[in-house]
Amino acid sequence: MREASERKNFIEEEDTTEVKKSVKHASETGPTVRVQKIKKNRIKGKLIVFLILAGALLFVSLFARQLCPYDPYKQDLSAALQSPSPEHLMGTDRFGRDLLSRIIMGSQASIYSTLLLVLIVSVVGTIFGVFCGWKGGKVDSVLMRISDIFLAFPELVFALAVAGVLGGGIQNAIFAMAAIAWPKYARIARSQTLAQKETPYMYAARLSGDTTFQMIFKHILPNIMGPVLVTAMLDIGTMMMGLSGLSYLGLGAMPPTAEWGSMMSESRSMLQTYPWVTLSPGVAIFISVMIFNLLGDTVRDYLDPRQRTK
Repeated sequence: MREASERKNFIEEEDTTEVKKSVKHASETGPTVRVQKIKKNRIKGKLIVFLILAGALLFVSLFARQLCPYDPYKQDLSAALQSPSPEHLMGTDRFGRDLLSRIIMGSQASIYSTLLLVLIVSVVGTIFGVFCGWKGGKVDSVLMRISDIFLAFPELVFALAVAGVLGGGIQNAIFAMAAIAWPKYARIARSQTLAQKETPYMYAARLSGDTTFQMIFKHILPNIMGPVLVTAMLDIGTMMMGLSGLSYLGLGAMPPTAEWGSMMSESRSMLQTYPWVTLSPGVAIFISVMIFNLLGDTVRDYLDPRQRTK
């Protein structure tokens, strides 16, 4: 009887200890999961807001011709350098052209050129990176040394040199910026490919008879697109500033093409006398870069594995 009583007390003590441990574990993990969910919902809300703002910019640039209140290229010297008014909300430039219309029209060259540039460098860099990471050997060494050469030069200086050799024009400016941006994506894609190539599921794919093409497109690319996408989103603002800088220096879009960087270059001498002519395109660049940068940061936070709740 005594042994049975002691065994019963021991079992009750074990049960009590297990209950206390489970309660302690729930009290420790419960708030953490709840906080993670709150953070995830906040990030999702911010992502929706910035996607709407970025979509609004793309909508304006897509239908720029229809949204312009005046012809952005029509000159009227009698209305030159008018200050902002109900008739011209942002004033006019030295040739009497409506600045609001030119800024709306300039969004096509500035925004879509940037998106095209980011698309080119991300695709080209990813192709080179995956090829180097998968193939390895001398090909990998040679291509990575070439990328090191490109990365050794300061970005803007190298872009200025390439654009200066090619001459002016928005196409040459895109090519010059692409020449300095692709190695970053190649490095990211290569490192991710090397990490994915030695995983157990890749060995299983080889044993199942998948070809190289199938393994790359079915397994490698889907698993490395996260970092590449985040990098591309964060690069939109940087690339927009770079293209605008080349246009400001006369190596990008050529007048009379409406482009924000070239518009600032044309009116830089009037900053003190007629500041709205210079500041209007500058504000447009600032707002666009800020929206795309915040969108990129939010996408990075949203795709961060540490934000996933268990």
